[in-house]
Amino acid sequence: MTILVKIAQFLLSISILVVLHEFGHFMFAKIFKTRVEKFYLFFNPWFSLFKVKKGETEYGMGWLPLGGYVKISGMIDESMDKEQMKKPPQPYEFRSKKSWQRLLIMLGGVMVNFVTALIIYSAVLYVWGSQYLPNKNVEYGITVDSIAYEIGLRNGDKIVSIDNQEVVDFHKIVPDIVLNQSKTIQVDRNGELINISIPESLISQVLDENRLIDVRYPFYIAAFGENSPAEKAGLKLDDKLIGLNGYSLEFFDQFRDSLSNYKNKLTPITILRDSDTLVFNVNVSEDGLLGVYADGYLPRFFELERIEYSAMASIPAGINLGIEKFIEYTKQLKLIFKPETGAYKSLGGFITIGKIFPPTWDWQAFWHLTAFLSIILAIMNVLPIPALDGGHVMFLLYEMVTGRKPSDKFLEYAQVAGMIILLALLLYANGNDIFKLFNK
Repeated sequence: MTILVKIAQFLLSISILVVLHEFGHFMFAKIFKTRVEKFYLFFNPWFSLFKVKKGETEYGMGWLPLGGYVKISGMIDESMDKEQMKKPPQPYEFRSKKSWQRLLIMLGGVMVNFVTALIIYSAVLYVWGSQYLPNKNVEYGITVDSIAYEIGLRNGDKIVSIDNQEVVDFHKIVPDIVLNQSKTIQVDRNGELINISIPESLISQVLDENRLIDVRYPFYIAAFGENSPAEKAGLKLDDKLIGLNGYSLEFFDQFRDSLSNYKNKLTPITILRDSDTLVFNVNVSEDGLLGVYADGYLPRFFELERIEYSAMASIPAGINLGIEKFIEYTKQLKLIFKPETGAYKSLGGFITIGKIFPPTWDWQAFWHLTAFLSIILAIMNVLPIPALDGGHVMFLLYEMVTGRKPSDKFLEYAQVAGMIILLALLLYANGNDIFKLFNK
C-alpha cells in the first residue's frame, strides 16, 4: 500500500506539471495564431488511451508516462513529421512566425512551470505556514556518522557556523556544506570553539552515503519490534532509558553504540518511568538490539520555530522560497558536471523521484514536492540540448543574433541527436536507480 500511495502521488504531481508545461506552449501558440494539432498528456506511440478532437486540436492521453507534448504545425519536434516540412510554409505554421514569437512559444512551458512553483509555494505558506528547527535550539548537539567522525566532528558537538557564517536552520547544514562546497565548520565542544576543515572528498562521500550528522536526543521508547527483548523484560512505551549495565547514559546514540558490547547477554537497563527509576534485566539480541524504536519526534525535545503568513505576506515569501529552491537546484546541477564531486553517481530516475514522496498521503508535502518538481522541470527543459525546449531556444537565439536561420535538415539532425542524448540520460538515471536497489 505504501508503494501505491507513493506512485499515486508521483503520477498526480507529474500529470499536473506536464499539462501545465504543455499549456504554456499551447497558450503562446494560440496568442500568435499558430495551429496546434495535438495536446497530449503522456506519449502515445501506436495508440492512445483516449482522444477527442475539438476544433483544429486533438486532445488525448497516452499510455507512456514519460512526459507529454503539443504538436505545433510547421515545427520540427519529437514527432519528426518530415512530410509536413516538405510542403510550402503556411501562415498558421510555427516556421512562418517571427523569431521572437517562436521564442516565446518555446519558452512558454518553462515560464508556466516556474510561475506555477511560485504560486504553489505561496499557497502552501498561506495554508500551513513554515516550520524549522533553529540551530540554536539543538541543545544536546549532534550525532555523527563515520564520515563526519573522520573529518573531526564528534557526538555532542554543537555546530556554530559554516565558513564562519552563522547557521540558522539546523536541517540546512548538510545541504549548505554540499551545495556551497564549504571549507570549514566551527563547533562548540564542551565550551571550546574548534575549527574543523572540510576535505574536498567529503562532498562525494556525503552524496554517496546520504548522511553526515543528525540531532542528538534522549532515548524514549516509541514502539516495540516483533519479539522485543525489552518488552518481554517489562519495559513500556514512553520509558526513558538512562543507564546500561550500571553506566549512566543520556542519549539514544550512546545506547546504540554501547549495546554492541552486550550481544546475547542478560544486561541491566536503567529506565525512568514517570518519577520512578527502575532497573530491568534484558536479553540483548545477537544483533546488539533491544527490539525498540526510539522516539525521534523533534518537537518533543526542541522548540521549533513556526511562522504564519497572511494572504498578502505569503506571496513575497512564496516567491523568495521559489527563488531559493531554484538557486539550490542549479547548484546541484553544477555539482553533477564536476566529476571530482561524484555527484553524477547520485543522478536518479523515476524511482528516485517517486521515493521522495511520503508513504502516506500528505497534502502539504505533496504540494511542496510538486512545486520543487515544477522548478526542476523548468530548469531541465531549458538546458541547451536539442529536442528539449532549451535546444530550440538555443537555435532561435542564434538566428536572432546572426540573422541566419538553421536549415530544416540541420534541425532534423539536431532533433535526432538530442533524442539520443535524452534517451541515454534516461537510461543512465533509471539504471542508477536499479543498481541502487540491488546494492543496498
